Amino acid sequence: MEQNELTSSQIFEEQSDNHSEIWNICMNMVRDRVNNQTYKAWFEPIIPKKYDGENFWIQVPSQFFSDWIDEHYFSLLNEVLTKVTGKEIKLEYIISTENETVIVEASLPEINVSSRGVSSLNYSTNNNSIQETNTSFLQSYLNPRYKFENYIKGESNQFARAAALAVANNPGGTSFNPLVIYGGVGLGKTHLIHAIGNHAYNTGKTSRILYVSSEKFTIDFVDAIQKDKINEFSNLYRNVDLLIVDDIQFFSGKEKTQDIFFHTFNTLYQLGKQIVLSSDKSPKDLQGLNERLISRFQWGLTADIQPPDLETRIAILQKKCSDYNVDLEHPIIEFIASNVTSNIRELEGCLVSLIGRASIEKRKIDLDLAKLIVRSIVGETKSHITIEEIQRVVANYFNIPEDMIRAKTRKQEIVNARQIAMYLAKEMTNSSLKTIGLHFGGRDHSTVIHAYQSIEDTIATDPKQKQLILSLKSKLERGIS
Repeated sequence: MEQNELTSSQIFEEQSDNHSEIWNICMNMVRDRVNNQTYKAWFEPIIPKKYDGENFWIQVPSQFFSDWIDEHYFSLLNEVLTKVTGKEIKLEYIISTENETVIVEASLPEINVSSRGVSSLNYSTNNNSIQETNTSFLQSYLNPRYKFENYIKGESNQFARAAALAVANNPGGTSFNPLVIYGGVGLGKTHLIHAIGNHAYNTGKTSRILYVSSEKFTIDFVDAIQKDKINEFSNLYRNVDLLIVDDIQFFSGKEKTQDIFFHTFNTLYQLGKQIVLSSDKSPKDLQGLNERLISRFQWGLTADIQPPDLETRIAILQKKCSDYNVDLEHPIIEFIASNVTSNIRELEGCLVSLIGRASIEKRKIDLDLAKLIVRSIVGETKSHITIEEIQRVVANYFNIPEDMIRAKTRKQEIVNARQIAMYLAKEMTNSSLKTIGLHFGGRDHSTVIHAYQSIEDTIATDPKQKQLILSLKSKLERGIS
């Protein structure tokens, strides 16, 4: 982005009369598209400054703020401004600090394109039509920010990541064709499939790469039908070495789209080209797709991504803090990671809201502010119970030294106490099986699973054991040793 430093007195002495009115209308539209927390954190602080018929200037509180808006909400702002004004508007930011004012031109993230010579069909985004071209590049529509290097590996995603890297290193040359990566919302599927394309391109494995969402594939197909350009459409999607399709579950119910994708899939597969797909469910669990398509999705490798464990969530937050050049104390990071557990997107959203709130209110990020932000996103936080606290409470109950729970002894009373402590650690913390085992003398995850199952079985048949577990849980929740 190009920046021009100006003094405050030089900025917009003459403002158009209607810029505030236009902005207010736009913000009413934005309110319907984002949740209240997002609106308050990222849109309420924006101040409209000027509109000259072609450019719209908005004032934001910091460089970090403008970068985040540019990356995540530029398209939304561009859309509402276009609807309200009836034409394409150039958006520019004014970043005000105590000593200077800087104008920053807003822009969409770069599209990663191949510079190698490829004669191809190219989808033009300027006029939403498919054109036959003889250009020196094929637009890939990959997001260059998504790479393996900034994808945090953990137990929940290591298999999917390993498979993705294998495909990226040898597209079409492994048995992982197609590669289907599935998992819930916000777990990193899109990041991983973009990383495949970026790695394959940057390492020179292939330059003919196309990433597309299932929605865009459908829109392109409908557009091709309307303009009688089915042949051009087919050539575009069948003249690539690596086709990446995101969210295939949205093909559900679209019979004609499924049919054209079936033939596209067959052509690419028979030519030995790589196909990478993502979905929110395993192919066998997808509804509304015809059987022959599901069958082909299962020809290669299916890899799932699970919600990240505590250690991975902490690592993700630490990486994001480094990206944002923000230094958070470990207790704050651990608190967020312990309470925001559903997906990575929500985890990052919490961190961004925290940084944004501190930036807007010009206050230090502390645990109290973190609790406020987390509560607004996920509701009441869970009591932060540690494995060490569980070990202490269990040891006190059984009147044994705390270090004996971690010792190698096989005395029955110690084994029983250790299994109960492991059971409670799995029930009441977000720690992985591996982490729990490490806290109990370096035992492996299979020992933790055995302990958990043993206590589960005992609870089902022994009312006294069930009551004991409930009593210990109550003590821990109330902070009683």
